[in-house]
Amino acid sequence: MPVEEFVAGWISGALGLVLGHPFDTVKVRLQTQTTYRGIVDCMVKTYRHESLLGFFKGMSFPIASIAVVNSVLFGVYSNALLALTATSHQERRAQPPSYTHVFIAGCTGGFLQAYCLAPFDLIKVRLQNQTEPRAKPGSPPPRYRGPVHCAASIFQAEGPRGLFRGAWALTLRDTPTLGIYFVTYEWLCRQFTPDGQTPSSGTVLVAGGFAGITSWVAATPLDVIKSRMQMAGLKQRAYGGLLDCMHGAPCLKEPDKCL
Repeated sequence: MPVEEFVAGWISGALGLVLGHPFDTVKVRLQTQTTYRGIVDCMVKTYRHESLLGFFKGMSFPIASIAVVNSVLFGVYSNALLALTATSHQERRAQPPSYTHVFIAGCTGGFLQAYCLAPFDLIKVRLQNQTEPRAKPGSPPPRYRGPVHCAASIFQAEGPRGLFRGAWALTLRDTPTLGIYFVTYEWLCRQFTPDGQTPSSGTVLVAGGFAGITSWVAATPLDVIKSRMQMAGLKQRAYGGLLDCMHGAPCLKEPDKCL
């Protein structure tokens, strides 16, 4: 990947994270906690108890890792398409790959990205679920003082495998949904771009937005399972595995075990 594409991917990914992280924090808390009545209630309680900074907990590691994660995803996707179609990036406008090849390449990129992302995502979710405000004199300290302390604490308490808690759910989430993302994006770009030409900025923006919506609709059920499994480590293996979490035990029967 050229250096300018790597830098552009990091900057655009970082900007997207900053804009989206407050909504992601609300999403994660609704997925893993039972103290909120809905989106607005979660936003109001977070702001009142933790101020605006509460919406940005756990953001530093994702920003630091986004360049690597994006380079893995798009690098693998591009090389998988090259292997499947024997056409370079420049040749794909004249000879667009089939949607089957696009889907396979997207799934391959999602599968490999998931294992690069797993430890960073675990730390992000654990920090987002800390509802304590910033430490004040006499107040109890939060469990984790920051991302590095969180990583060290998980490693010490749960071992190296603890950093990959929920990785299978993350892999099952990202593998098909990134295939769906790239197929949707490619289809929309082709619909609104004359043959042989490069999509306009507006087309790319609209196609990327709708591809993101489509992929997240498919991803949400496994995203809930992933988040609950990542938080279950604090309760010493509250879930027996992926299927146990999908079945609903102990979350539906004993909601306090999901906190």
